[in-house]
Amino acid sequence: MQTVRRSIANKGSAYERVKKITEDMIAIHGNSVTIGNRAIIKLPVYYDGEDLELIAKITSLRSEELIDIHTSVIYRVYMIGFLPGFAYMGRLDERIALPRKDNPRTNVPAGSVGIAGFQTGIYPFASPGGWQLIGHTPIKIFDIGKKEPSLFKPGDKVRFVAIDKNEFEKLNEY
Repeated sequence: MQTVRRSIANKGSAYERVKKITEDMIAIHGNSVTIGNRAIIKLPVYYDGEDLELIAKITSLRSEELIDIHTSVIYRVYMIGFLPGFAYMGRLDERIALPRKDNPRTNVPAGSVGIAGFQTGIYPFASPGGWQLIGHTPIKIFDIGKKEPSLFKPGDKVRFVAIDKNEFEKLNEY
C-alpha cells in the first residue's frame, strides 16, 4: 500500500496518476480480484450473429473455431454500463479480438452477444450499437421486475456455452 500512496505524489496528469496507481495495485495484487463467492455463470448462446462469418474470414478461422475460442474462456465482468445490465467482460482471446464497427448499427436486438477490442458483452435491450455480433443468448440479462434486475455484477465470472437453434427457442425469454 505504501507503493500505491507514493505513486499519488507523482507529478503528471490525473490520467497518469490513476494509471500509475492501477499499475501499482496490479503489481501488488495480481491481475484479478475476487468479489464475493459467486459461482461461474454459464450463459447459453446460439452462435448465429450477423458478423460471425465475417469475423471468421478476417481472423482466418472457421466459425466453429471462433465459437470454440469464445466458449473456452471464463470471462470476468469488469463493469456494468452503456445500458442497464450491459456487462463489459474480458479478456477476449487475441485471436478473435476486433475493433468496434466503423459504422454502428441503429438497432441491435436484445440478447445479442458481441465483441469489441478485448471485450465481449451482451445487449440487454434493443439499442444502437457498434460491437461485432457473434450470437444471441435466450436469457434475459436485465429485468426491472426482479429484486436484482441485472444478471451480472462487477467481478462475476461468466462462461458462454454454445447451444443450437432448438435449445435457443425453448429457453428464449425475450
